[in-house]
Amino acid sequence: MIRKPAVAGYFYPGHREDLLSTLRKLISPSTEKIEAKGIIVPHAGYMYSGVVAGKVYGKIIPPEVAIILGPNHTGLGEEVSIFPKGSFLTPLGEVKVNENLINLIMKKAPFVSIEVQAHLREHSLEVQIPFLQYLNPSVEIVAIALMDLTWEQIEALGKSLAEAIKEYTQDIKRQVLLVASSDFSHYEPHEVAKKKDSLAIREILNLSERGLLEVVYKERISMCGVLPVAVALVASKALGAKKATLIEYKTSGDITGDRSAVVGYGGLIIH
Repeated sequence: MIRKPAVAGYFYPGHREDLLSTLRKLISPSTEKIEAKGIIVPHAGYMYSGVVAGKVYGKIIPPEVAIILGPNHTGLGEEVSIFPKGSFLTPLGEVKVNENLINLIMKKAPFVSIEVQAHLREHSLEVQIPFLQYLNPSVEIVAIALMDLTWEQIEALGKSLAEAIKEYTQDIKRQVLLVASSDFSHYEPHEVAKKKDSLAIREILNLSERGLLEVVYKERISMCGVLPVAVALVASKALGAKKATLIEYKTSGDITGDRSAVVGYGGLIIH
């Protein structure tokens, strides 16, 4: 099936040329590209968080396949939901779903569900796709929406993704990138958000998924994509990642000037 855009014209421009123009402005190409295992990028409207996401995408080697992990905001579908065969449509065209990699993931992680309900209105996955298309128009994706996972499930899913990627790339020499889609603090005063988010970012820089989960729950950090980030950390380390680098952090207050109740946006590369 073709998954039609749910937030085009709302979170990002709904017309091809307008979207391309926006992406050209947001993505800052770097002369020194990082061979990333995974990235952490925000998923708000491009006018708010696009500059943070763009700086990350500008620093990485364009992937041939991207596994996009995002939080399930709608509550529809299963705890771990993979979009089945077909494609995602954006104003830049269709992006094919990589069925071979999905099949490998399903073999490694039988608790994962193949279904569409979690994906029909989910923006956290959709907003990453135009960035990936801009880097590589022939990119393929695997879209995974997550909610309500235990630590055991987080660890199992991360390790299963790493095993599937290793098996997939053993015979097919293609670069697979893990994309963890997450905003950080929601609707906190600017300075409070920065302080709380710095605690979460510190744990990511330490490559500590357990530390991240603990500090998010202890400090009540409203980081919507903590589960995708934790899974990406587990998987990236299993694939050989040794460090994480903070590329950019901003809040919506930096963009709008209203710092009374902001959302935090962090962009990091795991490599």
